[in-house]
Amino acid sequence: MSVANTVSDVVARARAAQAEFESFDQAAIDNAVCALAWVVMEPGRNRLLAEQAVADTGLGSVDDKVLKNYRKTLGLLRDLKEARTVGVIAEYPELGLTEIARPVGVVGAVTPSTNPVATPTNNVINAVKAGNAVILAPSPKGEATGNRLVEYFRAALKQVGVPEDLVQKLPSPVNREATRELMSQVDLVVATGSQNNIRAAYSSGTPAVGVGQGNVAVIVDETVDCSLAAEKIVASKCFDHATSCSSENSVIVVDAAYDRFCEALVNHGAVILDPVEKQILQDTMWVNGSLNPSILARSAAEIADIAGLDRVDSDNSILVVLESGTGPEYPFSGEKLSPVLTLYRTPDFDAACEQVQTIYGYQGAGHSVGLHSNDAERAVKIGLKLPTCRVIVNQAHCFAAGGSFDNGLPFSLSMGCGTWGGNSVSDNVNYRHYLNIVRIVRPIPINEPFEEDLLADYWNQYGK
Repeated sequence: MSVANTVSDVVARARAAQAEFESFDQAAIDNAVCALAWVVMEPGRNRLLAEQAVADTGLGSVDDKVLKNYRKTLGLLRDLKEARTVGVIAEYPELGLTEIARPVGVVGAVTPSTNPVATPTNNVINAVKAGNAVILAPSPKGEATGNRLVEYFRAALKQVGVPEDLVQKLPSPVNREATRELMSQVDLVVATGSQNNIRAAYSSGTPAVGVGQGNVAVIVDETVDCSLAAEKIVASKCFDHATSCSSENSVIVVDAAYDRFCEALVNHGAVILDPVEKQILQDTMWVNGSLNPSILARSAAEIADIAGLDRVDSDNSILVVLESGTGPEYPFSGEKLSPVLTLYRTPDFDAACEQVQTIYGYQGAGHSVGLHSNDAERAVKIGLKLPTCRVIVNQAHCFAAGGSFDNGLPFSLSMGCGTWGGNSVSDNVNYRHYLNIVRIVRPIPINEPFEEDLLADYWNQYGK
């Protein structure tokens, strides 16, 4: 059977299941959402899936994935608990408007090897909450994990009386041709992962939500407690061996805080490499201009061992290199997908912003900027000046950018980066992106202004 026909069969089953699911009310949909969430939150399954994810992909930490799978799903469940996605969801009598939620149909979700459980779980739950069917296209490395995850999802749906074919994955082996074919046949593509997949999603001819590249830069200024800032940055950077696109990649420290911050980094488990060690690490991490797969999402100690650096042991959680340049000739200025942090020193806050601008001119525009500061106005200045969709203030970045219990962002593993990052969305991808909204429009009293009500100031200044 051809790839097109194979994919067509999967899509046809999804459409049949989704058509049946459209008759379910909000309570039944929410029950299905809880069943899907418990698949990953249940401790035994969660650990089994995390262990398989690391075994299959070689990326990340089992214990950290267990925590990530649980907290990301718990947070998503909290976000969705009161959300209405069936029938009338809002009324605005003064405008004569009524909003009705409708599903988009069949969603194709392209997911990365870095998060082969947490990301597809987020996609599936959001899609089902919105009344859709969803077909997963995992990365080849994460496919075996995806098979097990989907088996669990389907069993959970069956248990609560929901059509199993509401959740499927592409038949094995998943490859680029099948993924591209899926993109062309579904009603919506949600793509997370490599920029090649994102570009393919946007050029598929199907409406798409794709997200941008990481390479997060963080500013540390002179007003902050350097020990607290360093503690948060190290905890974030080493979590799951930096598989997250929200992990800090560069920290730009103003001169007045630089020495204190470096000391704090070391106190919290960082090793700051000297120039010779930096070159050894660079030669290990990049081969012919590309990141060496053997160091991706490995612990700092493992990377140091591969590189032959003998100053690092299991107590050291991240490696730090000092940098002044940006661009392809300075590979540490880009995304590293490893617990390796690049440190820049700048004279002041304005120069730090300029350094972030330069970094994002190379890689990472649109995603987010971190700020550790006690000057509230500086976050606003960043939001007004830099190409970023999020300014994360005084938080561990990889825990905060995708939603946290102590900030107001939706829980997500897919961060829209706006036009700066080549995306159609600038917020955290959430259930609303999986819905069509119908608006019933009724007549209201006429509200037509006179010209002078709107143009008087302009006329007074420039004339008619």
